[in-house]
Amino acid sequence: MSKRTIQKKVCLLGDFAVGKTSLVRRFVEGRFDDKYLSTIGVKISRKSFTLEDTLLNLLIWDLAGGDDFRQIGNSYLRGASAALIVCDLTRHDTLDSFHYYTAQLHQTMPNASLVFIGNKVDLAEQRVIDKNEIEAISQELGGPYLETSAKTGFQVESAFHFLANSLLNTL
Repeated sequence: MSKRTIQKKVCLLGDFAVGKTSLVRRFVEGRFDDKYLSTIGVKISRKSFTLEDTLLNLLIWDLAGGDDFRQIGNSYLRGASAALIVCDLTRHDTLDSFHYYTAQLHQTMPNASLVFIGNKVDLAEQRVIDKNEIEAISQELGGPYLETSAKTGFQVESAFHFLANSLLNTL
């Protein structure tokens, strides 16, 4: 039996400096860079892997966060099958944006799958977002929640694979 091949557009959404680019770099290239470079516009990466009997090609759109996204967001979201919506566990204001990014995604692509990510779990001393609070918001917005660390790699693969499985389940 031959494998089927599916290509899906996945967007990373979240405020400035929550770690979207670092998560993509860790997942696609297996590395982390401490130097912060703000994404301008969008950077598209590709990662292919096999799940069950399917070769899944993910086109990962790393979108600029914050005000840049508010100006251009909907056009970049068109065609997205899924999104990881990311907050920084050391900055509470980034959690407040979960509602905004979820609304934008659903307005443009109502059937898109989503997974909520609390990034920078390795910075336990600076953590200000309580796990129960973020889980409640994620549940209210209709998506699962995972904690990651782009720096250490903790659960980064799991987050993308979780999203990929949800994509396969909607076929």
